[in-house]
This record gives sequence, structure tokens and C-alpha cells, in this order.
Amino acid sequence: MSATARAAQAPPSAAARPAGRRGVELALLVGAVLISVLGYTIVGVTRAHAVPHDALRYGAGLGALALLAHVAVRLCAPCADPLPLPIAVLLNGLGLVLIHRLDLETPGEAAAPAQLVWSTLGVALFIVVVTAVRDHRVLQRYAYLSVAAALALMTVPIFFPAVNGARIWIRAGGFSIQPGEFAKILLAVFFAAYLAANHHTLAATGRRLRRLRLPAGRVLAPVVTIWLLSVGVLVLERDLGTSLLFFGLFVIMLYVATGSTGWIAVGLLLAAAGAVAVGTLEPHVHGRVTDWLHPFATADAGEGAGQLAQSLFAFGAGGVLGSGLGLGHSALIGFAAKSDFVLATAGEELGLAGLTAVLLLYALLVARGYGYALRLRDPFGRLLAVGLASIVALQVFVITGGVTGLIPLTGMAMPFLAQGGSSVVTNWVIVALLIRLGDSARRTGHGPAPHRPEDGR
Repeated sequence: MSATARAAQAPPSAAARPAGRRGVELALLVGAVLISVLGYTIVGVTRAHAVPHDALRYGAGLGALALLAHVAVRLCAPCADPLPLPIAVLLNGLGLVLIHRLDLETPGEAAAPAQLVWSTLGVALFIVVVTAVRDHRVLQRYAYLSVAAALALMTVPIFFPAVNGARIWIRAGGFSIQPGEFAKILLAVFFAAYLAANHHTLAATGRRLRRLRLPAGRVLAPVVTIWLLSVGVLVLERDLGTSLLFFGLFVIMLYVATGSTGWIAVGLLLAAAGAVAVGTLEPHVHGRVTDWLHPFATADAGEGAGQLAQSLFAFGAGGVLGSGLGLGHSALIGFAAKSDFVLATAGEELGLAGLTAVLLLYALLVARGYGYALRLRDPFGRLLAVGLASIVALQVFVITGGVTGLIPLTGMAMPFLAQGGSSVVTNWVIVALLIRLGDSARRTGHGPAPHRPEDGR
């Protein structure tokens, strides 16, 4: 066989494969930006019967952010998965469109410009993380520093006034930040490091209850401690969503680390016990539960529909194909229409078809994260990938369930879509870490070499 024939039959080189993946990523980014610009244009034509004068500027700004992020990935993570970045850009772009559309109903309370600034900061941090974190295993060394910082971030809002019944914000003048959003990433790093180092001990089983393997009593202390912390957050901050997120994240990662189904049973039992106790005794949470059980009570009493009822009306009005961007009435939900209930606007104006497409984007992002976990060979990397993907999955479930009446409403923000600077920044960091993990998983086809204990924790 000639050298030419052998070259033709040889698989693509390692250098060629990353180049192809980055080309796919760039093409998807162009599509994501164009879809966002089209949505922005449709809102302008629908509301003002003219193409918005700043549509080109909006497209150029979003395109520049996407291009900078793409260049960072191309230079620093050439083997990374080409899907997470375009998904994040598309969701962020659609979020800006929806917030801008709701701004038109409240001219004196424009939120889209501030959201664009926060999105720019998020992309900047994305670039920093992709550039600086060349090996995800380095994060394992900072496990206990991460948990200390996370606990501090969760504690600080307790000393500030409550906002809409929950103490999750730090407000100073016109500036506000939600520290719990940053704490969730730090906790994911700590959980991954802790479970990677102790998964053999935690996998010890006690009694069997039919097919269920219950964990041994001596290893229940970690999960009970995390449960108490999550309940403490719920009681002190009156934040049901953050409590569910932190505890659910730990139980999922614990199950993945040990493979023991008993942890799922213990986690569900403790979560149910905490929810019942706090939902009964804490007035703010009890009010959320009451509204969930009787969403139309105020409307039946002639006092007007509440937020959850208006949200359900919006979803019902959207039908299959939606009323069209700019033609809905979800602004009737009130002050939370741009944050907690932004999904109701998507459901009304994009319909079931559009809402399904949005949820599929989240599902694809989560699935890619779990896929990296299957390819990575070091326990810390596997657990970190599961944790980061689960953060997105839990947020989407809790928020979607809340605004559709499946579970009691919480105050969390839909990743990338909802108004919230802290949320959009931290979600860009999550995508950056997932891209770094995906690059490690794909490099040489098998991921990084197993982490040695002497490399540090």
C-alpha cells in the first residue's frame, strides 16, 4: 500500500478533530446570535410596527461576547464539546429578549440594560475560568476553603433586610447581589472533593429493606449535617429554593459516589420531614404552600388573581404555538414577571412548542455534563461534572415546577433566562467549568490520568 493510500485511510489527527469541533461551535454560535436578534426584531415590529433602531447594536454586542468566548475556548480548551457554549449564548440571548419585551410594559423599570451588563461580566468570568483553570483537579486542593467561603456567603444575607419575604440579598444603595448563587458552585467543588476521598466509607451498607440497601448508621453523620444546614438556610433566610437545591445536590452526588439506593431513600425522607416542619411553622414558607394548594383562592374571593394564578392563565393562553412575541399579557403577574415567572412569558408567547424547545436546551446541557462524568477517569472530575450539571437540572425543575403549580413556588432564577445578575454570572461560570471538564474528557480520547493523592486535596 502506498503512503498516499495509508494517509487516506488513517483516522483524523488529534489536531484536526479539535479544529472541526471549534468550527461546529462557531457555526452554532452564529445561529444562536441570529435567533436572538430575530426575536428582538419581532418584539420591536410587534410592539412598535418597526424594526428596532438598536437591533443591529444588540446583535453586534451579543455576537462580540459570543466570539470572545469562542476564541477563549479555541485557544485554551480546543478539545471541548462544541455544544455548551452555543446553548448558553442562545438561552442568554432569549432571556435578554424576554426581559426587554417585559420592559416595554414597565417603561420606568427597564431591566434589560442591566442584564446585558451582568451578561458581559458573566462572559468575562467565563473567559477567566477557561483560561486560568487548565486542569480541573487543581480545584480539589481548595475543598475546605470552598466550603468555608460558601457558608460565609450564605450567612451574610441574614444580617440584611428581607426582600419579598426572603433574606437572600445583599443590598447597598442601588447595587444588589445574591451570594447564595456563588455558594452553589463552591459547595459543588467541596462535595466532589469530599465524596471522592470518602466514597468507600460512605458506600458501607447497613440493613437491607427488601431490595433497598440502607446506609450504615455510622456514616449518616455527613448527610444529616448537610440536611441541618439546608434546613437552617430555609429557616433563617426563608428561601425554600436554595434549601432544596443544596440538599438535592448533595444527595445526588452522594448516590453517584456510592451507588447506594439507600441514600436516595434517606434523602427523600429527610427532605420531606424538613419541608413539612418548616412549611408548617414558618409563616412565609407556609404562605407559599397555601398559595400552591389554592392558587385561585383570591380570584374566587373577588380580590384578583395572584401571581401563580396569573402564571397558569399565561400558560393556558399560549396554547401550542403561542400568542407571538410581544402579544402576551404575562406582565399582569406583577413585579416578579421578569425574574421568578419569566418562563410564563415564554410559555404564553412561544407556546408549548417554544417552551419545549427551551427546556430541551437545558436538558441537552445537563446531558452533556453527565456525559463528561462517564468519560472522566478521576473521581473528583466525575463528581464535579455530575454536581454542576445537577445544579442546572435542579434549578430548572424547581422553577418550572413552581410556576406551573407542580410544587410550591420558590424564589430561584431560571438559568440565563430570568432577570438576575448573580444568577447569570454564576451560570456562565458553571458552563466554563463544564467546558473545561469536557475538554479533559475528550483529550486523547480518554480524559486526564487518574489523580494521585499526593497531588493535593
